[in-house]
Amino acid sequence: MSVVALVPAAGRGERLGASVPKALVEVRGEPLLIHAVRGLLDAGRVRHVVVAAPPALVDATAKLLADAGLPADVIAGGADRTASVGLALRHALDVIPDTRVVLVHDAARAFTPPAVIRAVIAAVEAGARAVIPVLPVADTVKQVDTGGVVLATPDRSALRIVQTPQGFDAATLVSAHALADSATDDAGLVERLGIPVATVLGHPHAMKITTPFDLAIAESVLAVVQQSERSPVEQSSDRKQGV
Repeated sequence: MSVVALVPAAGRGERLGASVPKALVEVRGEPLLIHAVRGLLDAGRVRHVVVAAPPALVDATAKLLADAGLPADVIAGGADRTASVGLALRHALDVIPDTRVVLVHDAARAFTPPAVIRAVIAAVEAGARAVIPVLPVADTVKQVDTGGVVLATPDRSALRIVQTPQGFDAATLVSAHALADSATDDAGLVERLGIPVATVLGHPHAMKITTPFDLAIAESVLAVVQQSERSPVEQSSDRKQGV
């Protein structure tokens, strides 16, 4: 099966307080987008990557990826995340019509381990029409009203934190985006079709980098861990290049 990954990266990332789009914020000298695309390709199963970038930065983003040696198509993103994914999906299916598995991955989850990516792909290939990586909720969760008064305490044992990449068979994702609606994730669109969404175990390193605090964690922990997981040959090559 042909596997294509879509990376919506047109968001401004205002909560990070950066002067550039969130996907271009650097961690250890490289933009989050570079880390994310490299991780997808390192999983060894992704045939093609399509990045939806801010319209004014399409050429600059394409050059950034090319200079990093990462093959990817870069297109202009839409007004919101859902629109960007829809545009990237149409482009991907035009380029690779035999696509069967589509991943949708947040550039802000730049350190998702390759094992999680492979698990999502394997679940779709095994017959699931939609698959998301998840983690159990560790904190107590409260439901509140508009005034901030607690209404209920949901049973957290039935709750999960959702990560990316989310995986879909291509026909299901096309049908979901034909709804012409918006959602915080693509699995939400699939749910509206009444299609079951399966889960696989996610990973703490797939955290979403949204705030300066998250960025600090990535700088001090995630990127260092990622570097330590590289093979001795890769690390030796890095040292010779002064990385």
